[in-house]
Amino acid sequence: MQTLQHLSKHIVYLPPVQETDRPVLAAVTGNKKTLIIDAGNSVRHAQLFEDELLRNDISGNFLVLTHSHWDHVFGLENIGIPVICQEKTYTNIKDMQQLSWEDRALDQRVEEGTEIAFCADAIKLEHGTNREISLPLPDIIFEKTMTIDLGEITCVIEHVGGDHAKDSCIIYIQEEKTLFLGDCLYANLYAEKWNYTAEQALLLVKKIEAYDAETYILSHHDQPRTRLEMEAELKLMKECARAVVEHRGNRALMEQELAKGLKRDLTEDELETIGFFVNGYVE
Repeated sequence: MQTLQHLSKHIVYLPPVQETDRPVLAAVTGNKKTLIIDAGNSVRHAQLFEDELLRNDISGNFLVLTHSHWDHVFGLENIGIPVICQEKTYTNIKDMQQLSWEDRALDQRVEEGTEIAFCADAIKLEHGTNREISLPLPDIIFEKTMTIDLGEITCVIEHVGGDHAKDSCIIYIQEEKTLFLGDCLYANLYAEKWNYTAEQALLLVKKIEAYDAETYILSHHDQPRTRLEMEAELKLMKECARAVVEHRGNRALMEQELAKGLKRDLTEDELETIGFFVNGYVE
């Protein structure tokens, strides 16, 4: 059973669930208003979060979407407050309204390569056999950035893009020095081989590093990241982005150089990251 976690006086969140691909859902509360982050992967998921918030005397006034992937928007039907999104997210949801989410349609899209097998399986598990998914369009659309004053708590929303989703946005809680990253740091999963590209990774890292944050929330990680942990992760991405170009996608040379620089054997996560950059390298 998921239960609400209190990050601070102003920030609470519901942890993710890997099996059904439920992402983090969060609420940021100021003296006047509350901003909800993401709609969840189903009406059940959204309702669970709402129930947890009500138990803590919290009710949302606005909701912002980090991007348009199914696990962040399939709970929209349950949202009774104005929804904010980036313009690409709005367009993507409009396109998703035309799709069927029944088994046959999902399986066909997996076969065609336009859907991921893991996501299709998670949709089936989360939504069961009676799968009527409604996707109401968001109410407020922005292009690059948007700032919301919740009452002595300021939320800065920025479109950052990246390999995982072109519409990815991050939300910076200024007074709390907390940065919600959504899925932006994850690889491109809608590809024959999961990948990062050097150019996109470097642009993304630069945008993230511009924020003075102490705490980082990734949508599918159980625990928040500290500044030190995030600095190490971003450094690895920068080094991989540089090395994959310098060594022209040669994985062995990349591994050798990075291990030498770290003066130790590489971890499984580091090796996976290198592999993603190799997969995304194009001469």
